[in-house]
Amino acid sequence: MLNRMHLQGAVFLRGVYTEAWAYRAPSAEATAALLSPGSARVALFHVIAAGRCWAALPAGERHWAKEGDVIVVPYGDVHAMGGAAVSDVVAMEDLLEPPPWQRIPVITLGAGGARTDVVCGYLSSDHPLFDPRLRALPPLFVVGLRPGPARDWVRASIDYALTQTAPAPQGGLPGPTQLPELVVREVLRLHLASAPTIDAGWFAALGDPILAPALSAIHGAPATHWNVAELARLAHVSISSLDGRFRDVLGLPPIRYLAGWRMHVAADLLGSTTLSVAAVSRRVGYDSEEAFSRAFKRHTGRSPSEARSR
Repeated sequence: MLNRMHLQGAVFLRGVYTEAWAYRAPSAEATAALLSPGSARVALFHVIAAGRCWAALPAGERHWAKEGDVIVVPYGDVHAMGGAAVSDVVAMEDLLEPPPWQRIPVITLGAGGARTDVVCGYLSSDHPLFDPRLRALPPLFVVGLRPGPARDWVRASIDYALTQTAPAPQGGLPGPTQLPELVVREVLRLHLASAPTIDAGWFAALGDPILAPALSAIHGAPATHWNVAELARLAHVSISSLDGRFRDVLGLPPIRYLAGWRMHVAADLLGSTTLSVAAVSRRVGYDSEEAFSRAFKRHTGRSPSEARSR
């Protein structure tokens, strides 16, 4: 699944922090507007290049990270980061100059004590793993990279990205600072391989004995005109049981999940094939191109042709 993801992203910030320090990131919408205009949200990655720090959601527990670790905020939620000493929290908006940037911005913050270096990257993806409605991943987590080839490779990849600091195009980030896709996949692979059992969300649904047959049918044949009764028959449960399980684990009823998955498949086909819009609409179960276009725009905020041009 990770190897089939379409990811776009870049290293966008370097932070040099000295004790005592703390800052608060902007909202998910504001972050997306700054880094990837047109995207509803972006995922954030903070690679700890040196030192030690914490990250936390509002009113949440602090997650500590040390050199070589990666802090992941998969849905771009508001969060704070800071050092060991107590400090006032500064808004990132007050530290960061507005774009366009000619070089990767370097933020300095703190009182001159022990130093922590952080490299920040973002990525955007339409994969369900990063869909905030499904919440397949925890909203904030730390991936510890043990000493060895994987950790050295991640560090070397980030260091290489930081050396590519050509002038930025007007209104954008410096072009050659892409966050390597393989680095992101490696970080996520390590997290998923060691994650505890998940009680809710997309991954829980894929392993659920009731939901798995229904999801397999939807994922395998999105063009089929599924209804709840047919999906319940495949799962060997009643309609009410299937509907309730979808709502408990995924937070939405079966037909809404089906509609969302069709739009995900359609977006992938529009972005990676030369199929016509009419052909894409048939691939995802729409007999009418007009009906598909309306549904796609309602779900994504843009028409199929606009999505393809992006």
